[in-house]
Amino acid sequence: MDTRVETGPLLVCLVTAASAEEGHRIARALVEEKLAACVNVVAGVRSVYRWQGKVEEAEEVLLVVKTTRGRFAALRERVVSLHSYQVPEVVALPVDAALPAYQAWVQESVAADPAG
Repeated sequence: MDTRVETGPLLVCLVTAASAEEGHRIARALVEEKLAACVNVVAGVRSVYRWQGKVEEAEEVLLVVKTTRGRFAALRERVVSLHSYQVPEVVALPVDAALPAYQAWVQESVAADPAG
């Protein structure tokens, strides 16, 4: 039996950070400010990229951010304000299917406070 549910409102966002400290600081702010339900901080990422016409390599930390479409614009702005990079990676991927209880938890976790 297929127990997946369509979850158009959910997004998984990818953000790279220059260090574990920066990644943790961004992750904590996103969750505390209810812009993300959860952020996985994945160390040991080696990135190869083109920047200002040259191929570069760097050790980075990858943040895997779970949020909703409705919170993405605010999340993106907050990442940019907290990030050390001139052009930080903030990429949103739609979630096609998820456990219904997980979807509900993400939505509840990023919902604005009724009083706020």
